[in-house]
Amino acid sequence: QVQLVESGGGLVQPGGSLRLSCVASGFSFSAYIMSWYRQVPGKERELVASISGGSTNYADSVKGRFTISRDNGKNTVTLQMNNLKPEDTAVYYCKAFYLVTQRSYWGQGTQVTVSS
Repeated sequence: QVQLVESGGGLVQPGGSLRLSCVASGFSFSAYIMSWYRQVPGKERELVASISGGSTNYADSVKGRFTISRDNGKNTVTLQMNNLKPEDTAVYYCKAFYLVTQRSYWGQGTQVTVSS
């Protein structure tokens, strides 16, 4: 059974930090591209960051503030978010994508709220 379980969301003041984690099970984690997406009500889900092997990719809006990393031994992908802004408020989702078959798995999401 495939599972992606996110944690680490919450309420933080502007300028603060949060660390999101996603623990995966039920598939060959190391073979998948892992990503974080976010979504606010009324808008499409947008890519925040992705990691494949040693390569990372970031949305322009988070470059220099967010860092994505993965631990294939622990089947975990992490998003370190620093200098958070109110516009970072969203539900953050973990996604696993296998390029060969185009198969995707999603987590249930974790709420991040940046507010004073």
